[in-house]
Formats: sequence, structure tokens, C-alpha cells
Amino acid sequence: MRLYDTARGEVVPFEPGPLVTLYSCGITPYDSAHLGHAAVYLYFDMLQRRLRDAGHETRCVRNVTDVDDDILRKARELGVHYLDLAAEEMARFDAEMGMLNLLPVYSEPRATSAISEILSLIGAALDAGHAYESGGSVYFDVASFPRFGRVSGFGRSEMLRLAAEHGGNPDDPHKRNPLDFVLWQPSLPDEPAWESRWGPGRPGWHIECSALALRELGETVDIHGGGRDLVFPHHECENAQSESVTGQPFVRIWFHVGLVGLGGTKMSKSLGNLIFVGELCKEWEPAAVRLALLAHHYHEDWDWVTTEDMPRAAERLALWRSVAEGDGSVGLSAVRAALDDDMDTVGALQALDGEARAGRAVLAGATLLGVVL
Repeated sequence: MRLYDTARGEVVPFEPGPLVTLYSCGITPYDSAHLGHAAVYLYFDMLQRRLRDAGHETRCVRNVTDVDDDILRKARELGVHYLDLAAEEMARFDAEMGMLNLLPVYSEPRATSAISEILSLIGAALDAGHAYESGGSVYFDVASFPRFGRVSGFGRSEMLRLAAEHGGNPDDPHKRNPLDFVLWQPSLPDEPAWESRWGPGRPGWHIECSALALRELGETVDIHGGGRDLVFPHHECENAQSESVTGQPFVRIWFHVGLVGLGGTKMSKSLGNLIFVGELCKEWEPAAVRLALLAHHYHEDWDWVTTEDMPRAAERLALWRSVAEGDGSVGLSAVRAALDDDMDTVGALQALDGEARAGRAVLAGATLLGVVL
């Protein structure tokens, strides 16, 4: 298998052991899952399916960020408890991922379940000289980690721009360096707070995933990723704080899925330009929705056009179901080869199209792709 590694900027060999560990950054459950989310989790599902098909055991962890600025703000707007909001949205999310026939993940831990691990990790970073207290918060000192920037490959000006865009607050006067990031922060009066030796407060965004990944999968994860918009600051910061404490490589392959746009702009809750999975599955068969997503290479950004993507996917599904000659195994080897070539689902679909047009059943290949015929 060969996969594109963000940190190296190229497609590289991936030689998995008997057990493959995967960590996919999950949702912040304050609204329904949109197609951008679904694309990320679908491709981690495809990794699991192909690795299991090749005889490996997989453990895929998909976290739940159930405490951060976004969910607290939305709960405040709705006048509900943030954990009640999280529970409602997680139930909806799990149902919608089930519609798309995603395999169950090994675990789906919540950030609030790891407060003790988060506190221990922050303490270790402080003790090792990689963090400092200032203005009631604890910050990671990026100057103490010479490899900061290795995951994204971005220069300082680009990192500052993205930090500001994603709530990193480079102008915070309590920071030594504008790129330093929060590990622990005081809570506002109406926000949840946990006791710590730095005072009551709550964790920063990045430290949550480090604590969960280390707890669930160990010091080094085989494949870690999410949407491309998480490369910086989230994964860059996560990598720095993890490696600074453990002294071990945190991730072997950084796997990032391209952004799904609508009308030329990335789907985003803040912009409201969303296509929701649940709504789409009311109009179209979920297997066709899965095919529509698989028809785009995971590493590329692309624009969703319902009037084109869904009819094309429904036509493909009908074609595959229309043939019954043979034992259904034709095209399977081509699907495997395509998936091993940097998860080329586009090539895999085309291989099965060719077999189906020739009148040969493609059940085995469709099953490997998670498509129910």
C-alpha cells in the first residue's frame, strides 16, 4: 500500500504490521454532519476495509470534541446543557454514518472522558520545559520544539494567518510567541470547569486529541488525520505537544482528506453552505450517496453538485445491480490494486464499471467498497 503523507509531501510506502492503529479527528457535536465530515470518515472506513481485507487487524479511534468554544457557544445560544447538545447530535451522527454503511470504530471517546490524562500531559509538558503559565492559562512554547512546522510545511506567515483564522489568537498578550497555543485556560462563568494545579478551567482544543490518541492507541499512531483544514493548527500542534512529552514519533502517516465545497466555497457550519447527510439520504438511496463520495479522490478538493453527483451515482448503482453473470469476483483484484495505490477509489469504481458493462457481476468488488448491492 502507498499513501500520501502530508508531512513528507509525497506518496510513500506504508508497510503495516499485523495491527494497524488509526486516529480520525471526529466532530464537535453541535450540529448535523455534512458531506465534508462524511467524506473524511468514509475514507478512514475505506482504509479499514482494505487493511482488513489484506488480513490486518485495525483499531480506528474517532474522538468526540464535546467541550470547546463552538459547542459551548451553541449550547449557550440554545439555552441547553452542552453535554445534552452533544448527546443529541452524536446520536444523529451515528445514525447517519450507519446509513452510509461505515464500519464501527474501535472507540469513540469524548474529550471530557480524558481530563485526568489531559492534566497529566500538560504537567509533563511543563516539567519538560515545553510549556509555561501566563495570565491564568498554560501555553505550549513552540520555540522549545524545533520541529514545529514539520507536519504542515508552512512558513511563519502562513501559520500566523491560519492560527488567527482558526481561533489561535496570535495577538494574545500573555503569549511569548504569537504561535504558542493554549493547553489550559480559565473557564468563563457559564462554562464547565475542572480543578487543576493552575486553577479551575478547561482544556485547549489540541491537547484533547493528544491525550485521547496516546491513551487509546499508544505513543505512535500508524495513520492519523482528518480534513485538510486540520493540518494547521490542529495537527501541527498535536504533533508538537505529543512528541515533546513522549520523545517518540507521534504519527507514521498523516492522512488528510480534501475539502468538499458547495458553490465554490468549502462547506462550513460558520458559512451555512452545507449539504447534510441525513437530508440527502431522504432523497437518495444511501448506497448511492456513498458511491457519489467515492467518485472523488480523497486527497483532492472538489465541489459538490447534487444535480450531477447523485444522478451519476444512482446510475452506477443501477448498472452494478443489473448484472448477475458469474460469481461476482471479477474486478476484485483491480479494486484492491487501486485502493493500494493511494486509495484510488475513482480507479476502483471505473474498474467495476467496465466489468458491469461487459455483463459480469461485481458483487465482491462492491462489497470491498462498502456498497450494498
